[in-house]
Amino acid sequence: MILKLLLVGAVIYVVYTLFFKQKKSFDTQKKESHKEEAVNELIECPTCGVYVEVEEAILSGSKYYCSSECVTKAS
Repeated sequence: MILKLLLVGAVIYVVYTLFFKQKKSFDTQKKESHKEEAVNELIECPTCGVYVEVEEAILSGSKYYCSSECVTKAS
């Protein structure tokens, strides 16, 4: 009888760790990826005033521009 209870408890523990522990790690990864997306900073183009992400902007003379046209207009 005790052996059956231990076996049932072990099965419940294994099922719990397989399904619920993985879900928590998946939720953690999802939150971290969401934080990385939120890090993208918007800056204003000094020529036209359009806001653009830093990763997509063009750096010229210590200023960020939205396009190559704005870079030539500023020069």
